[in-house]
Amino acid sequence: MEIARESAARNVVRAWEPGRVRIGTRWIEGHVIVSADQVITGWAVASAEAIGIEDLRPAIDLDPEIILVGTGQDILLPNVELMRTLAERSIGLETMTTPAACRTFNVLLNEQRRVVVALFNP
Repeated sequence: MEIARESAARNVVRAWEPGRVRIGTRWIEGHVIVSADQVITGWAVASAEAIGIEDLRPAIDLDPEIILVGTGQDILLPNVELMRTLAERSIGLETMTTPAACRTFNVLLNEQRRVVVALFNP
């Protein structure tokens, strides 16, 4: 087992509450996209059910190998067409509740994966 110290330069999700998330020491309200080194606030998405390829464009532009989509407090079935479109670009897509997406993001980030999390956070 390898034990690695978290890098202060990485955007780790420290806490989640309905409507906001803490990245490092900063609380961010609303929907947000996070990668290891970037935070995109004010992510304009109408609903978790309606997330499409254009909604994920800011996440795609960060060149991830996987995008995690947090769908709020309720789990939603993945959009199969969206998964297919991203797979054609060699990008994996996983949908889960927002708290689960936060935890999974931290694990994958610690594994040095190119991961982006898009958090629908009403």
